[in-house]
Amino acid sequence: MKLDPRYGYRRVTALLRREGWRANAKRVYRVWREEGLKVSPRQVKRRRTGDAGIRYRPLRANHVRTYDFVFDATHDGRRLKILTVVDEYTRECLAIEVGRRFTARDVIEALRPVMAERGIPDFIRSDNSPEFITNALRDWLTEIGAQTMFIPPGSLWENPFIESFNGKPRDELLNGELFMSLREAEVLLQQFVTRYNEFPPHGSSGI
Repeated sequence: MKLDPRYGYRRVTALLRREGWRANAKRVYRVWREEGLKVSPRQVKRRRTGDAGIRYRPLRANHVRTYDFVFDATHDGRRLKILTVVDEYTRECLAIEVGRRFTARDVIEALRPVMAERGIPDFIRSDNSPEFITNALRDWLTEIGAQTMFIPPGSLWENPFIESFNGKPRDELLNGELFMSLREAEVLLQQFVTRYNEFPPHGSSGI
C-alpha cells in the first residue's frame, strides 16, 4: 500500500481496513504521534510578483548588479550597517561600505565610484529596504540609465546572488571577529573583499 506523505491518521486507518487490517483509529493515531508525524498545512500556490524574477538572469558582466545590507556591531554594541554590491554574472564584489547608518544619499555616494570605474549596469536588483526605494535613489539611477528591480517582500530566493555573497563575510569574518571600532571593521571587510575577488569560491560564467 502506497501512502502519500500528506495522509492523515484517519485516512491511513481507512486504507489499512481496506487492506484487511483490523485497525483501530485511536491506535493508529497513537503510533502516528509517537513517530512525530503530522500533516503540514497545504500551501496556497502564488504567482510571483514584481519584476525581479528569473527572466532577469544575468547574461553578461555588468548586466545585473545587486545590493543589500548586512548588519553587525562593534564591541560596545553600536550597530554596523554594511552595504554590499555584487555583479550577478561574475559574482565579484564591487563595493563594500560600512557605516553606523545609511541614507539614500549615502547609498548614492557609495555607488558613484563603482559606476565611474565599472560602468552603468542595465539593471540593479534589491529588496524593498527604505534606502533603496526612495525617490532620490531611484531618480538618480534613472538619470544615469540603470533600471531598478525590486524583489517582493519575503522573497529572498529571488535575490540569490547577494544572499549567497552575504553569507560569506558573515561566516568567514563577522561571526568570529569582535570589532573594536568602525574603522577596524572597514579595514577587515575591505581585506576580505580583496581575498574574495582574487580567489573567488565561485564560477564567473555558465550561469
